[in-house]
Amino acid sequence: MTTLSLVIRPERPEDAAAIDRLQARAFGPGRFARTAYRLRETAAARIDLGVTASVGSFLVGSVRMGPVRTGGSCFVMLGPLAVDPSFAGRGIGGTLTRAAIEAARQAGEGLVILVGDAPYYSRFGFTPVPPGRLTLPGPVDPTRLLWLELQAGFCAGVSGPIEAIRR
Repeated sequence: MTTLSLVIRPERPEDAAAIDRLQARAFGPGRFARTAYRLRETAAARIDLGVTASVGSFLVGSVRMGPVRTGGSCFVMLGPLAVDPSFAGRGIGGTLTRAAIEAARQAGEGLVILVGDAPYYSRFGFTPVPPGRLTLPGPVDPTRLLWLELQAGFCAGVSGPIEAIRR
């Protein structure tokens, strides 16, 4: 297998159009119907926590985070994590996920949530949210609602419906 000349860097405002095209390639039009996507589309993106991956001038991966809250607790939601289908299986998603988690930790965030596959995200420390603790504004398989506590004890007071912190 050829080694990629992969450049991982923080997201910049000028990446927005390329990220939109990447998400269209990675997820197709069905992404708009997903609960997590609907929640994220109204959230104010935390560009300071976004991370991109490029090979040359071609954007091959991106991960974003958006601010959400439940009650008085504010935290971030990871996603979407997108990798160009032609670059899948090369570890780009894992590299982006680790970088985004570290960015959130460095920014002082207490909690990261996401909707995703537990077997994939468990290697980063994500665990299923205890049943009934958090709800999203639409249908989600509860086994796919995961969280990662970045500050000890942060999750103790977190429960209720999750809403986006609006743009």
